[in-house]
Amino acid sequence: MKEKISKLIALQEFDLELSKFDLDIEEKQQELTDREQSILDKETSINQCRERAEELEQRQRDIKAAHEDAGIRIKERQNKMMQVQTSREHQALLKEIEDAKKLIRDTEDQLLQVMEQAEQAEAEAVELENVCAGERELLAEENEKVATAVKRLNTRRKTVFNKRKKLAKDVQDSVMKRYDKLLKKRNGLAVVQVVDGVCQGCFMAIPPQQFNEIRKGEQMHSCPTCQRIFYHQEADDEA
Repeated sequence: MKEKISKLIALQEFDLELSKFDLDIEEKQQELTDREQSILDKETSINQCRERAEELEQRQRDIKAAHEDAGIRIKERQNKMMQVQTSREHQALLKEIEDAKKLIRDTEDQLLQVMEQAEQAEAEAVELENVCAGERELLAEENEKVATAVKRLNTRRKTVFNKRKKLAKDVQDSVMKRYDKLLKKRNGLAVVQVVDGVCQGCFMAIPPQQFNEIRKGEQMHSCPTCQRIFYHQEADDEA
């Protein structure tokens, strides 16, 4: 029985090592994904800046058109004043001229403000483009490094996997099925140690009688709470 438990312990160590390889590979690939997403987010911001700049340029054209129309109205009303006969008509034309002049002043202020906003939007887009270009270069370099690292990890993982596969053949089928089921159900941890009567998987205390039986190592025991397979090591064995 102790030999059977020892094999399961070794299997668990292999599976934990395999999980570590998988986690390392996933983390490296996730880092690349995060960098790529960061670049895509900046490219989205660039497009938004360019759209904003186009809107502001259209606004400039509208303001310039209103400015020119106001200038034309002033000239037309000034010419018309030479032909009016009454004071009332004269006052009405003067008011139209003053309104047009006010519009010209307002459009001049608006035009300066809109031009500054358009320049700022374009400058922000250019700055983001430069940042993206630099990040794309770094990402290309990092892709090569990660590819090399992942290849190395996969090579080492394959070696561990082959050892695990070989060991699994020496384990009884029914026990192996039970182990694999627990491995999936309990997040990759099917075999755990009992320390001072406490399961190191779910950290629940077990009955004293069961703990004594586990220490004898004559039978295979499971945690009454999480069903993980138990093993026990004396302090001298652990040392």
